[in-house]
Amino acid sequence: MHAFRHSLVTVAALAALTLAPAARAGGPTLLIGATEDAVRSADPAVAQQQMDLLAAAGFRAVRITQVWAPGETAVSASDATILGNVMTAAKNDGIEVLTTVMNYGSRTTPLSDTDQADFAAYAASVVRVSGVRHLIVGNEPNLNRYWLPQFDDSGADVAAPAYESLLARTYDAVKAVNPAVEVIGGALAPRGGDVGGGIRPTHSPTAFIADMGAAYRASGRTTPIMDALSLHPYEEHSSIAPAAGVHPNTTTIELADYGKLVTLLGQAFDGTGQPGSTLPIYFDEFGVESQIPPAKQSLYTGTEVPVTQPVDEATQAAYYKQAMQLAFCDPTVKGFFIFHAIDEKAMTGWQSGLYYPDDTPKSSLPAVRTAMELSRRGVIAACPGMHLTPRAQVVQTGRVLTLTCDIDCTFVAQLYRGLGKLLVSKRGRAIGGAPTTLPFRVPTATATYRLRLSLLAPVNPGNAGLLRRVLAPG
Repeated sequence: MHAFRHSLVTVAALAALTLAPAARAGGPTLLIGATEDAVRSADPAVAQQQMDLLAAAGFRAVRITQVWAPGETAVSASDATILGNVMTAAKNDGIEVLTTVMNYGSRTTPLSDTDQADFAAYAASVVRVSGVRHLIVGNEPNLNRYWLPQFDDSGADVAAPAYESLLARTYDAVKAVNPAVEVIGGALAPRGGDVGGGIRPTHSPTAFIADMGAAYRASGRTTPIMDALSLHPYEEHSSIAPAAGVHPNTTTIELADYGKLVTLLGQAFDGTGQPGSTLPIYFDEFGVESQIPPAKQSLYTGTEVPVTQPVDEATQAAYYKQAMQLAFCDPTVKGFFIFHAIDEKAMTGWQSGLYYPDDTPKSSLPAVRTAMELSRRGVIAACPGMHLTPRAQVVQTGRVLTLTCDIDCTFVAQLYRGLGKLLVSKRGRAIGGAPTTLPFRVPTATATYRLRLSLLAPVNPGNAGLLRRVLAPG
């Protein structure tokens, strides 16, 4: 939830950063979703209807929020019903659910031992009643909108150490319920001031990550506090292309600053019980606001904030695709989420969805849906250091052979009789996930036939995949 829409970039010198080696995520496994609470409904039909909109747009995941209040140690019966409706609707549509457990605002910041213990118990109850497998702890704790105090009277950071404590408590409480749940920390805003005092005390993600690492080291803990980190890499305004937002000499971290983020995580945590430079990353909020066409103006209220600089829908689609391309190529990024799927009605909010408030699609939706498909097929971008190997299945139906690759693949299909007689050799290409009929038929004569398939990824090719199969006569 983007707390303040368009803060100024804070300029601060940053040491030269190098990209640390990391385990591969990203690529075709990148989880692309929407940050969208419209699916939260006490009415199961409404929850399903809204989830269906996400599925129709091409999303395979949704991130929802669950708000904690001081004194609560378990999800209420009404919220348990809502969570159940979300999970059922998501299962019906093959959509993965991520849940953010957060305090509503800075007046309810969980600082005391009691509040932190209550928050952790509440988060554990969310897992217990819903079965959710991914839980994000808090929301933008580097901003005064959600977390106070940020600084003490001396100007020292007190937000990061307090959040690190909450994250550790919540991690342990959630893992006690289900060790397989992925606990995600951070949920950081992309920029901040790093100066105490004033009406908007905030921390940059750069300073906050460093201070979290210092607090973790000082705690003496030897076990992790998070399985992944999330960041909200919004550009300063919607008219900035994602690839243009590079900040090597500032404390801002946006989509194109992935290398800086990985290095900061390494500096903060490498050599401890908490993974750093290899830590999986979620970009679980990113939005590009589009201009509202005259025919849809009546659906909205209020006036747009001037600094938003919304773009036309074609540009919105192009920027979302570019953002996916960046995330696709990032070795440790597991997920990319668009904030929102459906526009907010208030013009002071976010008009960054693929649907208008009346649930009709924008013209940007088809292109964004195609970009998601290209990502899953492994062909949305050519990435340095990425090497993909297709996996395939072949089904024989009489004389017909049908090939299905998990990602796009080029193939050489060879049909042999016995152990060595080559009968036919054909080349072709298959779309990832789509059954493709091989360009020859199995003979009807009684004999032993063998199929040999060699498979390559057309983009980011790695080692060839090889499939051999004994066939029955057609």
